[in-house]
Amino acid sequence: MNDQFYRMKRLPPYVIAEVNAMRHAARQSGDDIIDLGMGNPDQPPPQHVIDKLCEVAAKPDAHGYSQSKGIPGLRRAQANYYQRRFGVDLDPETEVVVTMGSKEGLASLATAITAPGDCVLAPNPSYPIHTFGFIIAGATIRSVPTTPDEDYWRSLESAMNFTVPRPSVLVVSYPSNPTAETVDLAFYERLVDWARDNEVWVLSDLAYSELYYGDDPTPSILQVKGAKDVAVEFTSMSKTYSMAGWRMGFAVGNRQLIAALTRVKSYLDYGAFTPIQAAACAALNGPQDIVEENRSLYRKRRDVMVESFGRAGWEIPPPSASMFAWAPLPPALSDMGSLEFSKELLTEAKVAVAPGVGYGEEGEGYVRIAMVENEQRLRQAARNIKRYLTSKGINAPAS
Repeated sequence: MNDQFYRMKRLPPYVIAEVNAMRHAARQSGDDIIDLGMGNPDQPPPQHVIDKLCEVAAKPDAHGYSQSKGIPGLRRAQANYYQRRFGVDLDPETEVVVTMGSKEGLASLATAITAPGDCVLAPNPSYPIHTFGFIIAGATIRSVPTTPDEDYWRSLESAMNFTVPRPSVLVVSYPSNPTAETVDLAFYERLVDWARDNEVWVLSDLAYSELYYGDDPTPSILQVKGAKDVAVEFTSMSKTYSMAGWRMGFAVGNRQLIAALTRVKSYLDYGAFTPIQAAACAALNGPQDIVEENRSLYRKRRDVMVESFGRAGWEIPPPSASMFAWAPLPPALSDMGSLEFSKELLTEAKVAVAPGVGYGEEGEGYVRIAMVENEQRLRQAARNIKRYLTSKGINAPAS
C-alpha cells in the first residue's frame, strides 16, 4: 500500500508548530510562558453578540443544517458593512459568500480555481495559507515581495515575462500578516490596471482592515472602479470583533469567483452553525464601539511593547497596522536564525514569538510578535527579555 500521499509530500514541516509544541510542553511543566506567538485575541466579543448566540441557540429549530453560502441576513449585513465602510455596493446574492474564517475561504477558492501546474504569485513572507492553499491544490508558487515599492512592480513584470505557464492569480494582503505593511488606494488603482492588462485574478486578504493606527483608514481594493472585474476580497470577524474561535469570514467581489467558491463550498460544508451566523449579524448591524475599542487597545499595547522592549535592548519598529510587530532579530544575535532565536527566547526568557522563517524564506532574520497580552504582561516580557539579552552580553541602552 502506497503511503506517499501526493499532497503531503508537497507540504514542508510547519516550523511554527515546532515552537508551539515547545510552548505547550513548557506550560505543562509549570512554566509561566508569555505567549506573543499566535494571533489569538484575548478579549471577548461584545455582550450583545454573545446574547444573540444564546438566544438563537435556545430555539428548537436552530440546530439543523444551515446554508453553505451563509444565511441571507448575514450576507446582507456584510454588504451593508462594505457600503458604510468603503462606499462599495455589493449584491448579497451574487457577490457575497460567508466562509468559516478567511483561511477556509482562501483555501476553498484555491481548490475551486486552481489546476495542477498553475502558477500563482504570492508574497514572501506571507501568512502560510496564501501559498499553501494553492500548493495543496496543485499549483506552483512564484514569490513576489511584500513591501509595496517599485521593486514589487518590477517583480510582477518579471514574473509575467519569464514564468511558464503565465501566472493566473496574485495574492495580496494589506495590512500584511506578518509584516504589518500597508498600502493606499493609489496602490490598488495601479494593481487593478495591472491585473486587467495581464488577465490575472487578484485575491485580497483584508483580515486586519480595522486595526490601523494612523489617521487614514485602511482601504479596500474594491473601492477602485472596475476592481470587481478582477478581484475578490476576504475579510474576517476574528480580530475586528474578537471572534477568532467563531470562525466567521467573508469573500466578496467578482461574481465568477464568488460563484466558483460557493459551488465548491456546497460540496464541502453546510455552513457555520446558524446561531453563530445570527450572532455575526448582530455584530455587523449593532453598535460598533468594539471596533474603535480594539483599535485603541492594540495601539496602546503597541506603544508599550515598542517602548519597553527598546529599553530592554531590542529595538522594535512600531507597526502602522494589524495586531503584529515584525521585529528584526537583535543585531548581535542575527546569525542565530529566527527559529533558534525563538526557541531560545522561549526557554530562557519564557516569551513565545513566531519565527519569521515560518512565513517564507524572506522572513528569515525576523520574528512576528503578537500583541495579545495585556500591558502588564508585555512589560514583564520586556524584563525577561532584558535578562536574556544581558546573559548574551547585550546591554540595554542607558536611560
